[in-house]
Amino acid sequence: MCRRPRLTSGDVETVRNPVHPSLLSDGQSAVRRPVAESSSAPPCRGVIPRISPAWTLASQNTARVDNLTESCRTCAPPSISLTDLHLGVVISQNQSSRASRARIATIAAASLALASGSLALAAPSQAQAPRPAAKTIADSQPQWATSKADRGAEAASAQFTGTVYLQGQNPAGEAAYAQAVSNKNDPNYRHFLSPGAFRSRFGVTDAQLGAVQSWLKGAGLTVLSSSQHEIAFRGDNAAVTKAFGTSVHSYAVAGQNVHAPAAGLTVPAAVANTVLGVAGLSSELGTVAKPQSVKVSSSVAGPGSKPGDGLPTVSTCSDYWGQKTATGAPAGYVKGAVPFDQCSFQPSQLRKAYGITASGLTGKGATVAIVDAYASSTMLQDANTFSAAHGDKPFTSGQYTEVVTPSQWNSQASCGGPAGWQGEESLDVEMVHGLAPDAKVVYVGANSCNDNDLIAALSNIVDNHLADVVSNSWSEIMHTTDQGDMTQATIQAYEQVFQQGAIEGMGFDFSAGDCGDQSPTAAATGVNCQTDTPRAQVGFPSSDPWVTDVGGTALGLADKSGKYGFETSMGTLRSSLSADGNSWTPLPGSFYFGGGGGTSEDFAQPWYQRGTVPNSLSHTLMTGAHSATAQRVTPDVAMNGDLYTSVLVGMTSGGTYSEGGYGGTSVSAPEFSAVQADAIEAQGGPIGFANPEIYARASLGLFRDVVNRAAAEHKAPLSNVVDFGMVGGSLRVRLVAFGEDTSLQATRGYDDATGVGSPTAAYLDSFLWGRMG
Repeated sequence: MCRRPRLTSGDVETVRNPVHPSLLSDGQSAVRRPVAESSSAPPCRGVIPRISPAWTLASQNTARVDNLTESCRTCAPPSISLTDLHLGVVISQNQSSRASRARIATIAAASLALASGSLALAAPSQAQAPRPAAKTIADSQPQWATSKADRGAEAASAQFTGTVYLQGQNPAGEAAYAQAVSNKNDPNYRHFLSPGAFRSRFGVTDAQLGAVQSWLKGAGLTVLSSSQHEIAFRGDNAAVTKAFGTSVHSYAVAGQNVHAPAAGLTVPAAVANTVLGVAGLSSELGTVAKPQSVKVSSSVAGPGSKPGDGLPTVSTCSDYWGQKTATGAPAGYVKGAVPFDQCSFQPSQLRKAYGITASGLTGKGATVAIVDAYASSTMLQDANTFSAAHGDKPFTSGQYTEVVTPSQWNSQASCGGPAGWQGEESLDVEMVHGLAPDAKVVYVGANSCNDNDLIAALSNIVDNHLADVVSNSWSEIMHTTDQGDMTQATIQAYEQVFQQGAIEGMGFDFSAGDCGDQSPTAAATGVNCQTDTPRAQVGFPSSDPWVTDVGGTALGLADKSGKYGFETSMGTLRSSLSADGNSWTPLPGSFYFGGGGGTSEDFAQPWYQRGTVPNSLSHTLMTGAHSATAQRVTPDVAMNGDLYTSVLVGMTSGGTYSEGGYGGTSVSAPEFSAVQADAIEAQGGPIGFANPEIYARASLGLFRDVVNRAAAEHKAPLSNVVDFGMVGGSLRVRLVAFGEDTSLQATRGYDDATGVGSPTAAYLDSFLWGRMG
């Protein structure tokens, strides 16, 4: 993830796209302004948003829809009849860092219907809908909140804050139209709507918003802010009890004093048909998610060696693959010397490798939004310094803007605060600008890494149409050993934002993760893993069918200028040089870093993957179990992200600017977002939800198929020596093997390590053709 620079007091301009109301407390305001200098706001470290496909809506939530012949932004849209409104509630005490997760619901029949493209758009019915009854919300009490662990009710005066997630007039119609505008075989293909037209047809009405507010206020809760997507509130345990029919209790779990509802939350009949689910009333027991990037220098940690006669005692790297050979190193995976790893890449090298230079495209006319938490106070200054240092253009006046509300930053201790996100923010901004130097960049900083703040940041983008592409370098697992799994309500709250973005012509890119298949085995040695994973699984929201999951590769350059050499899958084994300098330990090395991917156990296969993803993947879960239904498989695409084919990032820390190498699918996601900005320039207009276009173009051979040839040919893996020189009085040298991504394999055709492959100049040129088909 990237973090966003704060605004300076002297650089305010009139706001065309105002800050989303949910980002502001009553009586507060914020501006979106270009940043000429930095103010000091630290980046946040991120909890990862959780999202679920629109097709996970239960069958009873399907709404009847009128004629869905949607008009474009300049036309008057036809009306849609309302039969269902859906809403979810999130409550947290004292800004807990992450909503605790109840076991996620299985995909319902409506999921399969939408995934297969078979959802019918029903004509409006003249029959009156049945009156709703009071409803107990599923997943609103975590499994660990048992009677044995119950220590009694929290005090009636104990304060809680929460968020009510709102889902609009016609969620099934919204999902169907999002698919229609994204499917080239549908007559509504690319008939995108403006935010106003979306709200009129699918959004929450004033009456619906008022009804929810009245319910909360009537129970004694205070409404803090509200928007089309969520209502924030605060109140004591007595008011929570009155609103939801049960109180919050204290529980003794795993040596901790935690809190949760004493029973499932109940909503009154007046809003029962609007309630999607409840999440967040319980304490967070799981691991807080982190940005999907790692600094190369972190590899220095660990054992050192005494200097010998053969290896340099100063940091050494190659300008391109194989330029310099580590002749003094002991034998590793093969007999004879292997190359030193490549020096961290600059944007100009990546532009050439991926065909951007050859295309002549610069992203002109496109806008990329970057979402992280908090913000860096020196982001614009750092990005311009970095560009100048490497021969690129700095941002022009107004090309870089921020949306940030520092007065509302919260949960900094649990989220890592601005400093914890600074490297990610700097990486994201500099990668987007480096690969799409004329695109506009808007940084939208969430007030924390909590779901409600991340959703508010994403909602701001779609409600005000702030961008064409949205880059997100954060993700996390959906199932944990501490039963802190995501609730369906939280997942759907994210997903409705993604669907709205698709309808408005926006695409969302998410990094696939840096822990390979995210199994307990990978987490035991991986440098960027969640240790509470119970089994191999994909990340979220990257695996949501409404976003583009961007995986990682290891890129080998053929020359210093950036000529493409080869790619293999992002997955490294790491060994350390022994104390005596004569061997590597362990050998083979331990898993250290790898791109995410695999088969989702939670989401059905979307229509755009049919015919491309092999049945052997879509019908086999990561546990090895067979799935009768085809499932979503990730990633969709991949670009360079390996820690040992890193990219340079510049940032100011402690008042001093410096540059260092970073790796991770946090590199891959903004790289691909920049490529999409270049494609938007080529096309002369928005692409929207990119996945259908990606798979259509993959079928034409416009992506480079990334294959782990060493594995395919049963050869020893590619390997490099990484020499950090003398650190702390000892020589720090590592041996890394590439293409070893846990159970994920880069094979011919679509695979679960690199998706359809990496983009090329031909991919970009194809957008000059106009509408495909």
